[in-house]
Amino acid sequence: MDMEQSGGGAIAARRPQPSPAAAGGGEDLLGALPDDVIVLILLRLDTAAAVRTSVLSSRWRRVWALLPELCFHLAPDGHRIREILDAPEALSLVCISVTTKAAGPEAAAAWLPSAARRLSGDLVYHNMTAPARMKKRGDVLLPCFEKATSIELNMGFLRLALPSLGVFARLAELSLMRVRFRGQCELGDAVSSPRCPCLQKLNVYLSRGLHNLSIHSESLLQIVLDNLASLRELTIVAPNLQRLDVKHSLYKDDESEPVANITAPQLVFLMWRDVYDPESIHLGNLERLQRLTTNYFNVYGLQEDNQSCLNLLQQFKFIDTLRLPLVWQDINEYPYLMGDMEMLPQIRFLYLSIFNEGHGFGANLFRVLRICTGLRKLSLVLRSSSNLECLSGCPCDEPTSWKTEELLLNHLEDIRILNLKGADHEVAFLKQLFKWATVLKKMTIAFDYQISKSKAEEFRQALAGSSRPETFVGFYMYQDADKRVLVLIKPEDQGTGL
Repeated sequence: MDMEQSGGGAIAARRPQPSPAAAGGGEDLLGALPDDVIVLILLRLDTAAAVRTSVLSSRWRRVWALLPELCFHLAPDGHRIREILDAPEALSLVCISVTTKAAGPEAAAAWLPSAARRLSGDLVYHNMTAPARMKKRGDVLLPCFEKATSIELNMGFLRLALPSLGVFARLAELSLMRVRFRGQCELGDAVSSPRCPCLQKLNVYLSRGLHNLSIHSESLLQIVLDNLASLRELTIVAPNLQRLDVKHSLYKDDESEPVANITAPQLVFLMWRDVYDPESIHLGNLERLQRLTTNYFNVYGLQEDNQSCLNLLQQFKFIDTLRLPLVWQDINEYPYLMGDMEMLPQIRFLYLSIFNEGHGFGANLFRVLRICTGLRKLSLVLRSSSNLECLSGCPCDEPTSWKTEELLLNHLEDIRILNLKGADHEVAFLKQLFKWATVLKKMTIAFDYQISKSKAEEFRQALAGSSRPETFVGFYMYQDADKRVLVLIKPEDQGTGL
C-alpha cells in the first residue's frame, strides 16, 4: 500500500487549499500589509534577496528602499553593492554591513564612495581573506563619511589610504583591524579634533605600516593600540581621555628607543603592555589614574625582559587597582627574578594573573603580598594550560620559609581565586592566606572547569578548619561544558566544615 492509499491522502486532505483569489492571481494579501510590516519581513532576508523582491510589483519596487540597514554577507562583487546603494529608490541608511571573502581592493573601492553618500549611522566591513591569499596589493581609498557615527573596518591586510580632506562630522567610534597603512599615513591628522570633532573611541588592532602617530583631540575618551609592532613615535594630547591601552605596538631596535609623549590629565585606566623607558616615554601628569595594567613579569626568565614592567611600577606611589601578570618560564633554564621586585605602589585592589604551568606559586606570592600589606581586595586568576604538578624538590617552592614566616594583611577583606585545580601547593597557600588575612570577610573559590565534584570536595575538606567563623567561603563549579556559568556548591552538596 503506497502513501496515497495509507495516509498520504488524509494528509493531503488536511492541507490548506489555496483561496480562489490566490489561485487565480486575485488579491495580493501579502502586498496589502503596511509598509512597516513588510520592512520587518525584508530585514530577515539577505539584502540581495530583499532587493530582488522589487520585481514582484510596482509597490514592492519601492518597499525594499525603506530598509534602515543593508547587510551583504560574503559578497565578492563590489559593483553589485554599489548598484544597490546608488539605486534611485535608496534612502539614507543607518547601517551598512559588508562581509567579503577572496575580495581584492577594487571590490571595496567600488562601493565605499556610494556608502559614504548614503550612510548616516554605522559602517561595518570585514574582509575575511587570509593574508597569504591576498594577491592584489592595490590601495583602498577611504572616502570621508560626513554623516557616519561608527566605522569598523577589518581590511584583511589590504592597504588603506585615508582621505586628506573632509570632516567626519558625526563620527563617534572608529575601529581599524588588519590594516596595512599606506606610506606616510596620516592617521593622527584624520582622527584629531579638526576632522573628527565628535570622536570618542579609537581602536587600532593588528595592523602594519603605522610608524608615526600624533593625535590631538578634545573629544577622545578611549584609545586602544594593540599589536601594531611598528610605532616609532607616539604623541597623544587628549585632555578628556579616560582610557589608554598600548600593547605590543612600540618598535625598538638596537639603534634607538621608541619615543612617546602622552598628555592625558583625566586618564583613569592605563594598560601599558609594551616597552617602557622613562627617558624616552613620558606619560605626563596622571594624578587621576586609578587602574594600571602592566607588562608581564617573568618569575624565571631574562632580567631585561622585566625592566619595562619595573620601570613603569616605579612611576606611581598610589594605584587603586593594579593588574600584574606573573609568568613562570623554564625554571631549570632561567634565573629566579622575583628578588628584583622590591617595591610596589600602595594598592587597594591587586589582580594577579598567574601563568605557572603547574608549578607552585606560594613562595612568589608571599614576596608580592609582603610589599603591599594595605590590600583590601585580592584576585588570583590561574591561567596555567598544564594539568601536571611539578616534581618533588622543584625549586618553585623555594624558599620554603614562606610557610612559617609571619605576614599581617590586616586590611584584606575580600579574596577571589579562579581556576583552582585542586593541587597540594594550592591548599598550602590558601591555608597560609587564611592566617595572614586577619579581617577577611569573604573568600570566593572557583574551580577549574575540568575538576570533578569529588575532587572539589576533597579540596574543601583539606581546608576545613582553616578559616575564621566570621569568614564566608564560597566554592563554585562550572555548570556545563561551555565554561560560562559558575554555580555555588550548596552546603548540602559539600558537607560540613567551611
